Amino acid sequence: MTAKALMLQGTGSDVGKSVLTAALCRIAKRRGLSVAPFKPQNMSNNAAACASGGEIGRAQALQALACGLEPHTDFNPVLLKPETDKRAQLVVHGKAIGAMEAAHYMAHRGDLMDRVMESFERLAAAHDIIMIEGAGSPAEINLRARDIANMGFARRAGVPVCLIGDIDKGGVIAGLVGTKTVLDPADAAMITGFLINKFRGDPALFDDGVTAIEEKTDWPCFGVIPWLKATSHLPAEDAVVLERPAALSGGQLKIAAPMLSRMANFDDADPLKQEAGVEFEWVRPGRPIPRDADVIILFGTKSTLGDLGFLREQGWDHDIIAHARGGGRVLGICGGYQMLGKRIADPDGVDGEPGEAPGLGLLNVETQMTGRKQVAPASAHCSQTGAFVSGYEIHTGRTTGQDTARPMFDLAGAIEGARSANGRIEGTYLHGAFSSDVFRRDWLQRAGGVADAGYSHAAAIERALDELADGVEASVDIDRLFSLARQPGWKPTPG
Repeated sequence: MTAKALMLQGTGSDVGKSVLTAALCRIAKRRGLSVAPFKPQNMSNNAAACASGGEIGRAQALQALACGLEPHTDFNPVLLKPETDKRAQLVVHGKAIGAMEAAHYMAHRGDLMDRVMESFERLAAAHDIIMIEGAGSPAEINLRARDIANMGFARRAGVPVCLIGDIDKGGVIAGLVGTKTVLDPADAAMITGFLINKFRGDPALFDDGVTAIEEKTDWPCFGVIPWLKATSHLPAEDAVVLERPAALSGGQLKIAAPMLSRMANFDDADPLKQEAGVEFEWVRPGRPIPRDADVIILFGTKSTLGDLGFLREQGWDHDIIAHARGGGRVLGICGGYQMLGKRIADPDGVDGEPGEAPGLGLLNVETQMTGRKQVAPASAHCSQTGAFVSGYEIHTGRTTGQDTARPMFDLAGAIEGARSANGRIEGTYLHGAFSSDVFRRDWLQRAGGVADAGYSHAAAIERALDELADGVEASVDIDRLFSLARQPGWKPTPG
């Protein structure tokens, strides 16, 4: 069996490619098709662990869920995890193979195309249809040479492209028409039509805009998709979404989380943000952590020492220490856990620049970075209540010290994490713990909050995926769009 495939590319980043790919995956699944997601190259510090031990972007894990599949490394064969502004860890087929300067990667990324095609061909042999997500925009023609993420992949694999424009950002006509203008004609010929995303109001008001785009590009429009509320209940992969103001719930328990410069897996916060009894606030750089916070959470980071320095530059170290001394609660997850200790040493630079630094000293533990990276799904039990927790680990480093004698979790018979003597300072390497409903409710109650006994995070995600699919199906000519999918090797008809 060789699957048909369709690729979604965008006029820019954050135009909705990830969620629309998830929506099309769920629609295909509901139509009885065996569907799989695929993103040739992703750049994100939000990663998901696969059962095989590898990691992929979390957007592809969500898309897999939409397909009814477990995460697999073939869904995202190349993942870049930024460590600094100019360097990223390169993950290929789920395995970290080292850090690479941006200029070096750009010069050699074409060498990875064969690895990308290996994954794509395995998926094409096992499914009916593959929904492919591009990265950034094909209009970035300065990046076209050796491209493996957009038109470079579409041309090599022979798959048609649907282009997405985000009207909420403004300039959608210029974005779509401009893309056609700057593309090489052979690349532009791969695009079979476009979608308008995130429209607010009456779509009929944009009929003239659609006509103008169609006339200037010769591409048909497959639909104008409204702003869908379901997207707010789905995990976001790009940290850019954290820059947008978010309404606070006004819940009785206030949780504050500093926005670190290389923050990773921040979707750990999503289940907490959905609780009606929680007021959750991301603290932007340049602002103090609110003094009235009940809990401060330090989330994961791709570069612990780098973000520890960033945290101190913001003065957040003083805020956190004062909060703890005043009896407040602090939780560190992964890199945040490491920061809570007395010392972090990374002599070989396996997690960023080499070096060592004192931590915040709130937990009596120390961390030594090692070359071995732990990546795996994990099941555990809360050491205090016995509540079952399903999550995953993605980290380098080994943390030891007296406070590990009071672990947060029992992980397959081994202790995991640490707690202070008064129990108010906690740290763990386990991501995704708050998605486990019983544990989340118990933890919130210990912190002085009230949890919604009727809220199931997993059920809410499934419901949001179905609502997303409903909204897209109602506004897009799905039959026409799906009819564009072709078996690999497709080439557009000349003229």
